Amino acid sequence: MALVNEEFLKLPGSYLFSDIAKKVNTFKITHPKEDVIRLGIGDVTRPLPAASIEAMHKAVNDMTSKRTFHGYGPEQGYSFLISTIIKNDYQPRGIHLTPTEVFINDGAKSDTGNIGDILSRDNCIGVTDPIYPVYIDSNVMGGRAGVLEKSGKWSNITYMPCRGENNFIPAIPEKQIDIIYLCYPNNPTGTTLTKAELKKWVDYAIKNNAIIMFDSAYEAYIQEDDVPHSIYEIKGAQKCAIEFRSFSKTAGFTGVRCGYTVVPKEVMATTLSGEKVSLNALWNRRQCTKFNGASYISQRGAEAIYTPEGKKEIKETIDYYMGNASVMKESLEAIGLQVYGGVNAPYVWIKTPDNTSSWKFFDQLLYECYVVTTPGVGFGPSGEGYIRLSAFGTREDTIEAMHRIQNKLL
Repeated sequence: MALVNEEFLKLPGSYLFSDIAKKVNTFKITHPKEDVIRLGIGDVTRPLPAASIEAMHKAVNDMTSKRTFHGYGPEQGYSFLISTIIKNDYQPRGIHLTPTEVFINDGAKSDTGNIGDILSRDNCIGVTDPIYPVYIDSNVMGGRAGVLEKSGKWSNITYMPCRGENNFIPAIPEKQIDIIYLCYPNNPTGTTLTKAELKKWVDYAIKNNAIIMFDSAYEAYIQEDDVPHSIYEIKGAQKCAIEFRSFSKTAGFTGVRCGYTVVPKEVMATTLSGEKVSLNALWNRRQCTKFNGASYISQRGAEAIYTPEGKKEIKETIDYYMGNASVMKESLEAIGLQVYGGVNAPYVWIKTPDNTSSWKFFDQLLYECYVVTTPGVGFGPSGEGYIRLSAFGTREDTIEAMHRIQNKLL
């Protein structure tokens, strides 16, 4: 008799963005003539950098010749991309990594969800709240979350609220946690931590033999000086942190799929008998067993963003999206809304007016302004009373959406 993994049965019926899609589809059926502007999901709209397109065309041509053909590649990624990442993303910041500490993947979502494969289900998990849903759901699947309570929280997960009242800075928990999820610049709130604030978490992790899962998928959007681009800018972090990065939002690779994870060899976890084990070696073993590597073509495209032309092109794209964020932030503040984020990240986090619930305000903007957003409560209990707007739309749609919202709420 085949038995199901019953942890999956504990998950809510559908993923947040699936619920949103259903609501939008229902609206479009009942309002077929209305022009809906989507500022909800964080998908990009601008084309890939020309440098990446050229590199991928060349990579496709490589596949036409026996001499240059590529079949199975290294599960860890091609050395040409790994060395380029280290040289451009880490060495300029005084961070020293070896090639075997960088693992190329098909996007940060995969690895942030799969990293739990090498960790015991007995670990205590801590998350900032609100949070990217994958961190929670993957731990539910792994049997670490406990049961879903009426409060919307999982019984075995420690939630660290991040709201306007505490400037979205998570407090160090009083109880010990073993695995800490941090995402900065933050999705969904668009807020950041200073180096001093991040150092508190590194110190906590080292003191408590904990591990930090640090998602820095949006680091390329940072504008301010005191915001770390990598957790490894903090002394000691290579002993306690795994870092996830993506080319999806940096270079528009949402449909191409490529990113990377850094697992320093110094990061250790402990067996029940007290033996220290390198997570780098375990992650390598896991990848060799379950992952065939990102495609040669996508890795050549990723490599090209580090050329002078590629750097120029992705900066132009990032500036464009951050321009959208500025339009949203300024427009909504002008009508008296409390707005956060949008300075170092392509997301704007808005306090709903008059204590309106997240889903009610979502419905109001959809049915009265024809604008799709993301309800904050979908990211966790502390997201209630907020909505998220994505800056990844076109400039024209962003401006039009803000006009509609201003006209309705003024």
